[in-house]
Amino acid sequence: MDWSLVLQVVGTTLGLIYLWLEYKANIWVWVIGAIMPMVHGCLYLNAGIYADAAMQLYYVAAGIYGLLVWKRHSKHGDGGRIKHTPHGWIAPLVAVYVVLHIVLYFLLTEFTDSRVPLLDSMSTALSITAMWMLSRKLVEQWLVWLVVDMISVGLYLYKDIPITAALYMLYCVLAVLGYLRWRRVARSNAN
Repeated sequence: MDWSLVLQVVGTTLGLIYLWLEYKANIWVWVIGAIMPMVHGCLYLNAGIYADAAMQLYYVAAGIYGLLVWKRHSKHGDGGRIKHTPHGWIAPLVAVYVVLHIVLYFLLTEFTDSRVPLLDSMSTALSITAMWMLSRKLVEQWLVWLVVDMISVGLYLYKDIPITAALYMLYCVLAVLGYLRWRRVARSNAN
């Protein structure tokens, strides 16, 4: 049995469910978001994409954190409304991304045999940033995910995991659609 293929199919199925729930801003996105990384972590370790594999531990923790944040907001009656990223948050978010990218790149080049440290560290640092933005229901998280998804398509094709690459191609389309939907929702929330 080809475990890489099984992991890709299961991961793709969970990924599609996850994206639909994220698009709908459904709280169950966080439950799937805590399960799916376990499957992807095994797949990425096997493919030698180490930062992405380690990133899956963050996704499990982020799934739990996001669930708690969204539940807290729903108890306060505002439902954690979808909104645009406040201008004052942009510079700190960029700074966090840059620091994460540098640290991850260093770790990958010094302590692993990664052949793709630049792209692996870039997509991982952007993913950490995007997950935090999602936990705050920020519209622009979709744009960050779009960049992650485009990088990931190339990375997964290069590492010969084509089903997962196809999933990320679909993620690119859904990131654009999600951005447009959330932007409309944010506009109506502001009125």
